[in-house]
Amino acid sequence: MKKINFKTFLGPAILMIGSVIWGVSFVAQSDGGVVGSFTFQGLRNTLAFLSIGAAVLVKEKIERRGAPRRKYQSAKDYFDKNRVQLKAGLLCGIFLFIAVITQQFGIDLQGTEVSVGRAGFLTAMYIVLVPVFGVVLKKKVTLKAWVSVAVAVGGLYLISVKPGSGFGISTADVLMIICAAFFSMQILTVDAFSRSTDGLRLSCTEFLIAAVLSLIGMALFERPDPEQIRSNLGAILYSGVMSGGVGYTLQILGQKFTKPVLASLLMSFESVFSALSDWIIRGNALSVRELAGCAVMFAAVILAQLPERKKKTIQEKD
Repeated sequence: MKKINFKTFLGPAILMIGSVIWGVSFVAQSDGGVVGSFTFQGLRNTLAFLSIGAAVLVKEKIERRGAPRRKYQSAKDYFDKNRVQLKAGLLCGIFLFIAVITQQFGIDLQGTEVSVGRAGFLTAMYIVLVPVFGVVLKKKVTLKAWVSVAVAVGGLYLISVKPGSGFGISTADVLMIICAAFFSMQILTVDAFSRSTDGLRLSCTEFLIAAVLSLIGMALFERPDPEQIRSNLGAILYSGVMSGGVGYTLQILGQKFTKPVLASLLMSFESVFSALSDWIIRGNALSVRELAGCAVMFAAVILAQLPERKKKTIQEKD
């Protein structure tokens, strides 16, 4: 009898839990948006940085057990030894900041233009946009990828364009599309540096950069109200610690035991859980047209992640 490898179930289970956390985070972002978009993201990214930073310290402590402690003679010595890691963190942090701040601005408009469920599905477009941006990096894009993009555009039309409004798309929808585009850039950047950097440390660095940029925006454009921050502390803590710290840590752990295609598909389920959590927690149901658009977009996401069929060789045909 073949022995069951529980690791094959553990990885997908961890990633699915992460997707639930990310999906619910859309509701938390909506509830916490009253404090100001830059303020909310500044606090959220700072909490995420501290959470992941704690995990990095624990990991380093375990790695150093029984080994001599590493010492750097100067800041220049540290920079030289971690040049690639810091460069990757800087790029990912900038892309992550633009993605999350445009997402936050879009969610802040949800009361009049876009629901949390729609925000989740529009954000999920990063999965089908990745192969498109891959062309810039001279990566081969298959016919299946282009079909996925075309299907996603059809779903986007059903979600974004209201009957009788022509081809107009709301400001919130545009912000979500920009968000998806920069998430795509962030994913491609992570992919480019994944073999030469540590994943947990990379997440820590990118959240630090995103936090600094968000706090600068807060200082320039907003005046944080301590009372509003206290009244929305639950949403801020959830988005920072759970969505940022725990969610990204679960992603790293889950992908160790899961094939990339399956991992991407499972993580894209955050769009489903965003709509479900908005319905369960806040009672905001999507219209039939919007549900149809979500279904079409999710079909595009699934299509984009299906493995390619291998061409049969001459011997196999015979």
